[in-house]
Amino acid sequence: MTIPTIRPLRPDERAAWDPLWQGYLAFYGATLAPEVIDLTWTRLHDPAEPMHALVAEQDGAVTGLVHYLFHRSTWTAGPYCYLQDLFTAPAARGQGVGRALIEAVYAAAQGAGASRVYWLTQEANVTARALYDTLADRPGFIQYRKVF
Repeated sequence: MTIPTIRPLRPDERAAWDPLWQGYLAFYGATLAPEVIDLTWTRLHDPAEPMHALVAEQDGAVTGLVHYLFHRSTWTAGPYCYLQDLFTAPAARGQGVGRALIEAVYAAAQGAGASRVYWLTQEANVTARALYDTLADRPGFIQYRKVF
């Protein structure tokens, strides 16, 4: 495969996005109701939403996705950028897709005046963490959550 081209996800690419999104959910053992998936798709294309999506394209095929959003912080004047979802098709792994997607989010965040990009991953996600350790600092925070 060729070097990935990173570009915004287009509204006519639902059929290319769905398998990647389902692969991401399966990796984390998650299932979402179809109406939540439809709402996410709608939000990703609504200019009034702070959510954004980029894809990696190689040889005419969409091989990776990243979803990110901007939010305010009590610590800075500008926004923070939360990289929420990142997934590369299994056949495209090891070809720089994940790195290119993260770096594209960095560029978008800098362009929006964000002071940081941050994300979460599971401790056991060692393959991804090997990449992440080359791209960002791990500040040592522990996540707590209460699901409703």
